[in-house]
Amino acid sequence: MQLPLAGHRHVLGVYLRPQWGRVLLLALLILLSIGLQLVNPQIIRYFIDATQQAGASPAIVAAALLYLLVGLAQHGAALATVALSLDVGWRATNALRADLLRHVLGLDMTFHKAYTPGALIERVDGDVSALGDFFAQFLVRVAANVLLIAAILVIVLRTNALAGAALLVYTVLTVIVLVFVQRIGVVRWNAAREAWSDQMGFIEEHYAGAEDLRGVGAEPYVLYRLFGYMRALTEQARSGWMAQALGYALTNFLYVAGYALGLALGAWLYTQGQVTIGTAFVLVYYVGMLADPLEALRGQGEILQQATVGVRRVGSLLNQQSQIATAGTRTLPDGPLTVEVDTVTFTYTDTSPQSPTTPIPQHLTPSPPHPLIPSSPHLDTLSFTLPAGRTLGVLGRTGSGKTTLTRLLYRLYDPDDGTIRLDGVDLRAVAHDELRRRVGVVTQDVQLFHATLRDNITFFDPQIDDAAIEAALAELGLLDWVRAMPDGLDTMLASGGHGFSAGEAQLLAFTRLLLRDPGLVILDEAASRLDPVTERRLEGAIDRLLDNRTAVIVAHRLHTVQRADDILILENGAIVEYGARRVLAADPSSRFARLLQSGLEEVLA
Repeated sequence: MQLPLAGHRHVLGVYLRPQWGRVLLLALLILLSIGLQLVNPQIIRYFIDATQQAGASPAIVAAALLYLLVGLAQHGAALATVALSLDVGWRATNALRADLLRHVLGLDMTFHKAYTPGALIERVDGDVSALGDFFAQFLVRVAANVLLIAAILVIVLRTNALAGAALLVYTVLTVIVLVFVQRIGVVRWNAAREAWSDQMGFIEEHYAGAEDLRGVGAEPYVLYRLFGYMRALTEQARSGWMAQALGYALTNFLYVAGYALGLALGAWLYTQGQVTIGTAFVLVYYVGMLADPLEALRGQGEILQQATVGVRRVGSLLNQQSQIATAGTRTLPDGPLTVEVDTVTFTYTDTSPQSPTTPIPQHLTPSPPHPLIPSSPHLDTLSFTLPAGRTLGVLGRTGSGKTTLTRLLYRLYDPDDGTIRLDGVDLRAVAHDELRRRVGVVTQDVQLFHATLRDNITFFDPQIDDAAIEAALAELGLLDWVRAMPDGLDTMLASGGHGFSAGEAQLLAFTRLLLRDPGLVILDEAASRLDPVTERRLEGAIDRLLDNRTAVIVAHRLHTVQRADDILILENGAIVEYGARRVLAADPSSRFARLLQSGLEEVLA
């Protein structure tokens, strides 16, 4: 989803427009609160002046009761304002999170290889959370505080021109200081958010590899690197907080100076006989009241600082373009699909995760890693045709291009040159949703989620009913296995699929594919993590899954491809042998036959 963010106005327009009713009610509540704040000093003025007159007891009591009622109403309006503003903020940020996640999931693999999951989580959740107060209250509260300041100035000017002029000068000076401090803070908060994102990415990446790190005793090195990220974050965050503290100190100094000015003016005007004692008190009271909206504007300035940073980072993420064009509209026919790979060449771009955006102390920065991606093509002018309904077994050493081929067939990447067709249709012309429906993939790592077995099988699609799920399970011979579970399809799976064996996870992945009824099935070393006994248990399910479908099986065990009709052997991204399995097995000069005779499967590892 492409939602370029040009600035705060665009963000407000996109995510607050659906809530204009709530925003309008919020504005009315704030206006009511402002009006009640302005009325209360006038009640106090009347109360003080009334005490100077004889026989004014009933008026004094009435003024006191009115002051109490107005105060309660003002606090009630303030409480309702807080509740409504939080509701508006959560609705807006949740909508933005959904748009961000939808957009990120639609980006190509090159993007996802360039960003660690931790950094993306920080972008989708952390940066959006920083916009919560901005959505909840920024526009309405800024307008309300500006209105309150203007009302106070008008009232004071009407009460006494000299006091009003002095208060106007004080207000303008304070606003200028606030703008200056806000500009200083934006740059520093941006660096702090980047440092936080870098640290989150580092922690997530090394937490995911905790088992391997413990196995080689690398914990001290990881902690050493983490110290560098934490130190960088500390320095950047301290700079941002110092800018914020500067604004707090300056506004408080100006507040004290303004209050002293108000006291001096009130006393002087009273001694000159120009105002009553009640009016003098009200002038000082309004000077004190002015401190609250000015302080609130300072707080909104801090919110604006962090929102500016958040909008920039969120906008840069939303403006990321997928290298996989999504304009295709063609559909694919039902049934098994013919696969044509026509002179395909493909080279990975540098997809190593982005370097930290904030500087890490030099003595904590390791030497740069060697490039992980070779500059030579990973697949070089690959050409073959797999007829519909046949099964292709793909063999080759690690790094020969087997997985790369499956990623191109599933269009996680587009070839640099050449064309891949399914039933004569160029993959680039097929709609993405259609391609995901007609091509199914099972890899060695099956993702299971903390949800019911039903949701894990259907991928949270409520349109798939239990009858269809049970039919797919029965076709794979798994229905009795599911019924034996404590709650059947309602059985809750632990996060990450803990408690399920690798074989059981593969069976669930097969069921997912069968529900979609794909015309092309890709098994990318789906059984590589299974022991031979468990793998044999899956053979029946695999046979049912591949029945009347075109299939590509990537394997490093020779017996895994015994069900294949054709064999393709890759080496350094090129085809070194391709043909019918039986023909190649019967030809003593073929590489496949020599592999079968030697039994040395490790040569393919």
